Amino acid sequence: MKNTLGSFVKFLRSSKRAILLITITAVITLIIGSMISIWLSKVANFKGRGFATLEWSGVEAYWDENLTDKIDDGEQIDWGTLWVGSSNDVTIYLRSLSSIQTNLHLTVANWTFHNASQIAIKPPENISNHMNLTWNYDGSPVDRGDKIPVTLTLSAIYSLDFVLYLTENDVESFSLDIVIQTTEYIT
Repeated sequence: MKNTLGSFVKFLRSSKRAILLITITAVITLIIGSMISIWLSKVANFKGRGFATLEWSGVEAYWDENLTDKIDDGEQIDWGTLWVGSSNDVTIYLRSLSSIQTNLHLTVANWTFHNASQIAIKPPENISNHMNLTWNYDGSPVDRGDKIPVTLTLSAIYSLDFVLYLTENDVESFSLDIVIQTTEYIT
């Protein structure tokens, strides 16, 4: 045992430079790895608070199935916090006001992002590649007075370009306009 310990001490004395180099390399690697890990956790976990203004023609919109809590034209949907790579749903109920059989059409416009100072920022090009709004309406004809439950799904698609856009612009919230319109149903 004494001989082994002596050999080890002799090895340490003769290898001071190598051990110092290995120690410095390990410490630098740990520091850089930690910095990258912290940056990636901020980037990968980006979230933003979102609101959508509702507008429609040819229908009335309600928050409840019994059609008692009417949504005022221009009222906002609070999407809550939306994480990149996730989606949030909101269900509303529509009632047709048209005197003819119609179809419903969904349009999204005026995507706006806001930074920490609440300054509006231009959205990235091809916003639909990064965020989109869909619904479960199947295109079936709607008669006057029909009640149609629709679930709107807002998705933030994960892509490195989008995450970099959000972090570089310090984006904290977003808004959009949702327009629901009726058109004549043609068989």
